[in-house]
Amino acid sequence: MLSIKNLHATIGDKEILKGINLEVKAGEVHAIMGPNGAGKSTLASIIAGNENYEVTSGEISLDGEDLAELAPEERAHKGVFLSFQYPVEIPGVSVTNFIRTAINETRKAQGLEEMPANQMLKVIREKSELLEIDRKFLSRSLNEGFSGGEKKRNEIFQMAMLEPKLAILDETDSGLDIDALRIVASGVNKLKSDKNAVVIITHYQRLLDYIVPDFVHVLMDGKIVKSGDASLALELEEKGYDWIKQESFV
Repeated sequence: MLSIKNLHATIGDKEILKGINLEVKAGEVHAIMGPNGAGKSTLASIIAGNENYEVTSGEISLDGEDLAELAPEERAHKGVFLSFQYPVEIPGVSVTNFIRTAINETRKAQGLEEMPANQMLKVIREKSELLEIDRKFLSRSLNEGFSGGEKKRNEIFQMAMLEPKLAILDETDSGLDIDALRIVASGVNKLKSDKNAVVIITHYQRLLDYIVPDFVHVLMDGKIVKSGDASLALELEEKGYDWIKQESFV
């Protein structure tokens, strides 16, 4: 599904990614961990098409299609979804209207007609119930006055409605208390299937107690320096990252 080969990227004159290689297949959950400044969020932003970063070499493809020349909205229409670490507030635009617009823009890009209103309401009702979202929540302005947990749950609701091929969750656990974390993780688990893939970017093991990854990758200084199964995250929780630095230089 997602294939990244020898990816190098800069912002300004600073090189941040220094040769990333990553293969993510349908049905898999991959966790990317690493210290602050390692390049984790940069990698997520570049996959989604953030134009503040310059890809200097390497390849990113989704289902064999090169993403290099596609704008962020085109990548979204192809099935790339990025859950933001700090979702923005959009006063005056309700959650429902935002979702309706996003879905219909994607359908338009795919040559489809807008989803009929009754069908849209039915899907919204089904997904909100799946994620235990109160319907009153859907009439509120997008993220305005939302708690940290509400913002993150809204991101997962968007993911549920858009049904992306590839969902990238950038520090979705940041700022969540244990109850909000459990609800968000439960939503992600309900949405996993053998037709999509999830990439989780996180500092901490605790999220991976609820969303168990098939693979864990350690990103340091712009490179993936170690990969393993879910037990690697437990080892990182116990030992930190210094032991990997030492191992890398042996």
